Amino acid sequence: MPNIILPDGKKLNFEKKIDGLKIAGLISSSLAKQALVMEVDGILKDLSHEITKDSKVRIITSKNKEGLEVIRHDAAHIMAMAVQQLFPGTQVTIGPVIENGFYYDFARREPFTSDDLLKIETRMSEIIDQDVKTKREVWERNKAINHFKKIGEKYKAEIIESIPDSEELSIYHHGETWYDLCRGPHLSSSGKIGKAFKLTKVSGAYWRGNSDNEMLQRIYGTCWSSKKELDEYLNRLEEAEKRDHRKLGKEMDLFHFREESPGSVFWHQKGWNLFQKLISYMRAKQDKAGYNEINTPEILDRSLWEKSGHWEKFGDNMYTSTTPDEKVFAIKPMNCPGCVQVFNQGLKSYRDLPLKMSEFGKVHRYEPSGSLHGLLRVRAFTQDDAHIFCTEDQITQECLSVTNLILEIYKDLGFENIILKYSDRPEVRVGEDHVWDKSEKALLKAIKETDLEYSINKGEGAFYGPKIEFVLRDAIGRDWQCGTLQVDLNLPGRLGASYVDKDGSKKVPVMLHRALFGSLERFIGILIENYSGKLPFWLSPLQTMVIPISDDFDNYAKKVNIELRKIGVTSEVDLKNHNLNYKIREHSLKKIPLLLICGKKEVDSNTVTIRQLDSKKQESMDLEKFLIKYSSLSKPPIN
Repeated sequence: MPNIILPDGKKLNFEKKIDGLKIAGLISSSLAKQALVMEVDGILKDLSHEITKDSKVRIITSKNKEGLEVIRHDAAHIMAMAVQQLFPGTQVTIGPVIENGFYYDFARREPFTSDDLLKIETRMSEIIDQDVKTKREVWERNKAINHFKKIGEKYKAEIIESIPDSEELSIYHHGETWYDLCRGPHLSSSGKIGKAFKLTKVSGAYWRGNSDNEMLQRIYGTCWSSKKELDEYLNRLEEAEKRDHRKLGKEMDLFHFREESPGSVFWHQKGWNLFQKLISYMRAKQDKAGYNEINTPEILDRSLWEKSGHWEKFGDNMYTSTTPDEKVFAIKPMNCPGCVQVFNQGLKSYRDLPLKMSEFGKVHRYEPSGSLHGLLRVRAFTQDDAHIFCTEDQITQECLSVTNLILEIYKDLGFENIILKYSDRPEVRVGEDHVWDKSEKALLKAIKETDLEYSINKGEGAFYGPKIEFVLRDAIGRDWQCGTLQVDLNLPGRLGASYVDKDGSKKVPVMLHRALFGSLERFIGILIENYSGKLPFWLSPLQTMVIPISDDFDNYAKKVNIELRKIGVTSEVDLKNHNLNYKIREHSLKKIPLLLICGKKEVDSNTVTIRQLDSKKQESMDLEKFLIKYSSLSKPPIN
């Protein structure tokens, strides 16, 4: 006699076992139509699963995140089914749900083409229209291995061989002839997937992510609960493609990459100007907030990384070198250990705390070549790190100060839609519980005082302390995790940091790790995409281009350019032998905010004609008034 407890606390009593579809029908007929799967005591199950004991049950629909993920999982299966129907002999491997969609990896000699994707989509629609039923079976392990080997599915057999003996092997049938190994759960029939899906691209992928294994073909797809959501997502993809920082970076002459140094940026003059503007802005904000800027070596002896714990945790991703005297050095993957060495110079008192040290430190981390992505994923990058050494009693105030500074800087840069993620103590950790209590309380208080939306990632903190992650939402709704604030109860002690307390005793300081941009390279990529290359005037790498209508007015244009540079506006003059319309198109493509046109009228009246980016209107302004106005507009917003 199972007793079923619903989310609202209502109880349903049954004399015998009951499945999810019947439970949904008893709640309401509309829910029975919308039901996709169910959650039983926190575990997702098929609607056909029979409940035999007292359980808490929640019916899942497409309105739930879990429901959408199941729809996408079924879409992946139906895609694989369509592929094998259209291209016999193709082997299926794995097909998980990912953010915004799904993919499936296939073993096939011939490459899939864009025309093939359209054929697969059409066949998927046909299978969905047929509303083929889904059935789950449990197979014995050896039977499953032998079966898949016999039909030539060697990858599937290998997957089964790697599954622990204690784990149940479930096979899902979609219709009468197609089936796959899968944990589930799945929809009761293909019709529930709907038609809000699209196959987006094909790429290569190594079997099990190992470059020593065979190369497979990965087909990506997206799937949503409604056609409207699908259209909105495809529009976001189209907009994201237009905003791709790699494309805009080339058009704006900012940077490039080369195979001779994969994952490292070759900055051009304008790109480096943008980079330095961000650093200057951040330096001024940090100076005002009481930070002392330091710089530490990029190469440090292995022994320091062993003491800090990074050798054990990150050794495989560190670049190392052995010198002729057989000493092992590593290029730093992070700045923290070097900063502690600066703190350790000289005796520190409680009166010196909090001590705030900032560093624009270049770090190097090995990333697989397949994961590199323009400025967004590199191997060499600059962190805007800061480390705050403080007492336990100062944690709260310092966390509040850091949080307010981060939000202020994001606002200056045009990001006001910020989401915070708070992660508290994991099961395996270092440090005393009473210090964890203070740290967690301080971080949570800092979050609550911002009045921003936040989520709690239970048990997801670092082993050395809790943390906050700052997530930016950009102009087209994408989320970027950038800033972090972490409380470290571990590293200062490991590296011998201490201060003299009021009573004369030696104590280990608490260390706050803080990054606002995270990686300057990545943040510049985010800025370019957020603004579609049209950066705020103060941040633009080249703010004005002075254009004489003909060479008769070159001298006046040069004079204007000199005056602009005197007041700190980044400016150039275009003296090339091209017509005016050509120059306007060329510099607009490079996203230069202001074009200043100089001709006879401007020379005679000591004015400039201003053409703003994305505007066909022109405005004439006295040169002196223009210089006064844009002298202030060209400066960063340091309050």
